[in-house]
Amino acid sequence: MAVKGTRAPVDRPVDQPGEAELLELVRAQPLPRHVAVIMDGNGRWATQRGFPRVAGHREGVKAARAVVRAADTLGLGYLTLYAFSSENWNRPEDEVSTLMSLLERSVHSELPELMARNVRLRVLGRANGVPAGVRRGMERVAHETRNNTGMQLLMAFNYGGRDELVDAFRALAARVRAGELAPEEISEAHIGQALYAADVPDPDLLVRTSGEMRVSNFLLWQIAYTELLVTPTLWPDFSAADLYRAVAEFQGRTRRFGGV
Repeated sequence: MAVKGTRAPVDRPVDQPGEAELLELVRAQPLPRHVAVIMDGNGRWATQRGFPRVAGHREGVKAARAVVRAADTLGLGYLTLYAFSSENWNRPEDEVSTLMSLLERSVHSELPELMARNVRLRVLGRANGVPAGVRRGMERVAHETRNNTGMQLLMAFNYGGRDELVDAFRALAARVRAGELAPEEISEAHIGQALYAADVPDPDLLVRTSGEMRVSNFLLWQIAYTELLVTPTLWPDFSAADLYRAVAEFQGRTRRFGGV
């Protein structure tokens, strides 16, 4: 079942199940444990409608909220959202500034619902360079939700896959220098344990919106055998039903992990 490029119309053909029907269909099959999403297309969504780019980011926040609710309702164990990459600082200064203000406001407003849903927020990425208000807001929500036992929501913010690997290698080099680890002993397991969220399983499914055919420096170590799904849908238009369709397509695939 392919992810559609637009929302399903209100008067759906009989072969197009609605959101509730999709939810029941995917619940009837084994679920991916961890879904990661590259949320792309906010700016294009706004430009196509003659709006400033920040309008797309505002709608993107709404889409993220809807997808978090849908993932929790579905029963996923882990959901990772690529919110802001380390390369995104190169965007126009006014856009970045407005986006930071939007994130600072929205992160506070999400706490009550995360608590009500028993969702734990974790942040992946480097703290240096992040505006103090945004950093404090994320740290507060992560701290307040740390004991929640439901779905883990990982927000990749000021994140780069190469940055994560550099930080992991630096940590391992420090252990070698301290005499705790010999270079020839370093294994894949050691590298995995040095990543930002070593206890989180690798994504089973990576969804990218907006039709771009690249992984954009996201979870480079972790997605070695992740199933990829690219949809032309721009992120502000990505709905709960789109998430369920993506999971349904994943459920129809055979994962080989390098085997025949």
